[in-house]
Amino acid sequence: MRRLIISLIALVAMQSAIAADRLTTLPCPILGGELSNSAATSVADIDEVMPRMRALGLNTVLVPVYWELLETIEGRFDFTLIDRTIDVARREQLHVVFLWFGAWKNSMSCYTPAWFKKDTKRFPRAMTAEGKQMEIASCFSDNVLQADLKAFSALMRHIREKDPQREVVIMMQIENEIGMLESARDHSPLAEKAYNKERWAERYGTDEYADEKFMALSYARYVEHLAKAAREIHDMPLYVNAAMNSRGRRPGEYPSAGPLAHLIDFWHEGAPSIDLLAPDIYDTGFKSWCAQYAMPLRPQDGGAVKNRLFIPESRCCENSGVRALYAFGEHQAIGFSPFAIDQASAKETESVTQAYNLLRQIFRSALPLGSSKNYQLSIVNLKTWGLLFDQEDRERVIDDNGVVMTCRHYFTLPWDPRATDGTTWPEGGAMLIRLGKFDYLLAGSGVVIDFKTPTEKQQEQQKTLGEDGFAEAGGDSSQKANKRFNGKRLGLLSVDEVSIADDGRMQYLRRHNGDQTHQGRHARIGVGEWKLLHIKLYEY
Repeated sequence: MRRLIISLIALVAMQSAIAADRLTTLPCPILGGELSNSAATSVADIDEVMPRMRALGLNTVLVPVYWELLETIEGRFDFTLIDRTIDVARREQLHVVFLWFGAWKNSMSCYTPAWFKKDTKRFPRAMTAEGKQMEIASCFSDNVLQADLKAFSALMRHIREKDPQREVVIMMQIENEIGMLESARDHSPLAEKAYNKERWAERYGTDEYADEKFMALSYARYVEHLAKAAREIHDMPLYVNAAMNSRGRRPGEYPSAGPLAHLIDFWHEGAPSIDLLAPDIYDTGFKSWCAQYAMPLRPQDGGAVKNRLFIPESRCCENSGVRALYAFGEHQAIGFSPFAIDQASAKETESVTQAYNLLRQIFRSALPLGSSKNYQLSIVNLKTWGLLFDQEDRERVIDDNGVVMTCRHYFTLPWDPRATDGTTWPEGGAMLIRLGKFDYLLAGSGVVIDFKTPTEKQQEQQKTLGEDGFAEAGGDSSQKANKRFNGKRLGLLSVDEVSIADDGRMQYLRRHNGDQTHQGRHARIGVGEWKLLHIKLYEY
């Protein structure tokens, strides 16, 4: 048994290494945006929307492929929309991630062709325990699988012919937010046969969580057929996305059995050819959702990564930009993509444009001068952190080998009236990069950082500051005890606002000092500002 466990650990590590190798073939960090569900259903739609995405500062567009439009007549495939998407993306210098809206989209089988929908005998539906048919094709039907597989394979072959070097199409999503709704598992005759054959109840019990595990493994096995076909036809990174199990819902109340974090082992077992399990984040708790999907393995497993973070969908809002900076900084994400960005207001997309502009510059600086276009192999060599703050979660302390950085929301400073006038604080966030000893790069909006030695941090006294940023008069006398200071301090040697040129060289814009650093006390970027700050420290 011990030998078997070691073998399984080695297999998982090997699969993770293979997936990591495929991911390093991505030509860029995905500074993406996903189109709304019906935004690419005609040539006119594609011609209109793709240039707008380029103007917003995206480098990658996530574009649905609709089975019902691809194969309107069974066995006849129309690739007009695929070709147009690739042609316009190439012209606009954009990459594309295609989303296969095949057997399931948000659990439902709404994008299947009419000939599929109407023939429920040939293509059976999932059922509740009470025998009610649902608008969900049963993953236990070989007819469903073969029809889906045939169409998806035709799509992959056509993409290979159209874009053989993967210059445009860089990754594929298989299905969309797979999961059971209304019932935690399928109770159709085919499903019951599989359930009993697996002796599932004896292994896991009969509650809704055991049912969800059964469906997770079954969905994953189904997806593996499509993933293996894709590998053989046109090998590229593949992923599946998940709607979150949020707000205290139980299996069947959210899209159950999808590639959720608590089901990762079942998905890895059933679909080893999938490179990424990806969260679609719309609810609160952005940092927590990210952490659940950025999964390292144990050091004894060779330091491999169990799952890299890629966010194919996130609510497009005024906080999207700082969330992107956080995801790249904290978890070295593969990419970030607000959903329905084509329908968002200018106020919502502005933060995305600003953040992507900073990130694009950062990734230039991460590459050695004159290196290849791939950033994945170089960014991992830098120590980075992600910062993300709001009105409740407003501070993080980071100890970087003797440099203690207290990072806060900009509105924790006393002089901005929006901090105390009842305004809901917009999120502040940044990517913080260690360039060397006492040398940092800060990219973001709405943050402030001070720098101290550990001994200085331990001895600091909390002071109540007035609106001018200085201590209030008549403070607590207990804070004024005559204690001798021991140790060294850190000061700001320089804080320069910079940009980064195409060749990766840092270009000086202006010096921040005086009022802009509160006379050397901190480095800051105001709410509504988007800046790159090069910060150098000294010890005294």
